[in-house]
Amino acid sequence: MAKKKFFIAGTDTDVGKTVVTAGLLQAANNRQLSTIGLKPLAAGCEVTDQGLRNSDALLLQKTASQALSYEQVNPVAFEPPIAPHIAAQREGRMLSAERLAAYCRGVLLQPCDFVLIEGAGGWRVPLNPRETLAVLPKALGTPVILVVGMRLGCLNHALLTAETVAKDGLRVAGWVANRVDPDMSCYQENLDTLKGMFRAPCLGEVPYLDDPVPERVAEYLDISPLFEE
Repeated sequence: MAKKKFFIAGTDTDVGKTVVTAGLLQAANNRQLSTIGLKPLAAGCEVTDQGLRNSDALLLQKTASQALSYEQVNPVAFEPPIAPHIAAQREGRMLSAERLAAYCRGVLLQPCDFVLIEGAGGWRVPLNPRETLAVLPKALGTPVILVVGMRLGCLNHALLTAETVAKDGLRVAGWVANRVDPDMSCYQENLDTLKGMFRAPCLGEVPYLDDPVPERVAEYLDISPLFEE
């Protein structure tokens, strides 16, 4: 099997990218595929005896079947939960897409069936005055899986993001509807609208879950379309 690799993008911050990424990894694990989950850039990390640790990156490290060091999963980490480029500026550091891509390429040399690279925030999160994080999947040549946070405003965010991904020369391979607002009005109508307007297949609808562990999330996902390309 040729290695399948995808970049996980969200329509906004806090739409459940990590929940869905871990669920997709688990769905692949359930198929007996070897999996890797990367979060090359993370802000909002805890200071530990081992160094900075991000809970999202730790979940991906734990869920993936391939054993990687934390530094391989999350090579660039910042403590404050703020925009990464601002966190970098405060530390006198400069982020670059090529450096992030180089970290990812090093891990991608390992044999693996299914690799997911999770972004940070939305599609146009700045890295520096000239680049956004969107340059990373372009540099890696990875199709995009879009996580749509199902809440008021999601239609505009989702359609704008998909349009921008296409303008950047990348393909949306699939999308996931993640219900982040359990009280969202007209949920089904919004979902039907997205299904009608997106060309990419819907990989699943994740309901609002009190405990969204990867095993539960995977029950609502179907990764089959990703292997039909």
